[in-house]
Amino acid sequence: MKNRYSKHSRLSEHVFRQILRCFAQDLDTYTTAEITGISRRSIHDIFQKLRKRVVSLLEDEQPFSGEVEVDESYFGPRRVRGKRGRGAGKKVLVLGILKRGGNVYTQVIPRANKNNILPILQGKILEETTVHTDGWTSYDGLIDVKNFKHYRVYHSKDEFVRGKSHINGIESFWSFCKRRMRKQNGVRKDKFLIHLKECEWRWNHRNEDIYQILLKKLRENPL
Repeated sequence: MKNRYSKHSRLSEHVFRQILRCFAQDLDTYTTAEITGISRRSIHDIFQKLRKRVVSLLEDEQPFSGEVEVDESYFGPRRVRGKRGRGAGKKVLVLGILKRGGNVYTQVIPRANKNNILPILQGKILEETTVHTDGWTSYDGLIDVKNFKHYRVYHSKDEFVRGKSHINGIESFWSFCKRRMRKQNGVRKDKFLIHLKECEWRWNHRNEDIYQILLKKLRENPL
């Protein structure tokens, strides 16, 4: 049967829509295979194509303005023997920017220093935006970039909220992201970026019907 959502697919639209609904509900490949009667290998391949499509949809996201929060987080093994300190071992470092009440943007960076962080903020945050961060030294000098208004909370001094200054929103996103990845029993390093971006896309559409969004996008441009 002709499938409007996936080119050259041998699956009927009915079965493909079942798989798409499972993906939208964030079910794993084992559960999806049981529900649809399709092999787990085939489900895995379709999910990977959907993840790649989701990443491509993020290219349309606009720069941030208003009140934003910036933070970095590490993903990977909890502890590596013989390694200590910030980002020790085989962890992957991710910078996050979140508009309060709105979208999030993530980018993997090699180190948490000014040379890596400031150019990203200059490209993703509009002028005269209010930026909230923690007290990490890499955020020094933000006030001189694009006329940002910069406010900080110092976690090292057990300070987590000071008036409107906090980074609770981006920390909620990190928790969401790590829960999703743990649910998949870990993510291979070479697949990490695509799963990270899937988390970003799901967060940005958390108050919408993801299934309907994907149906519409796939009708316009099939897999």
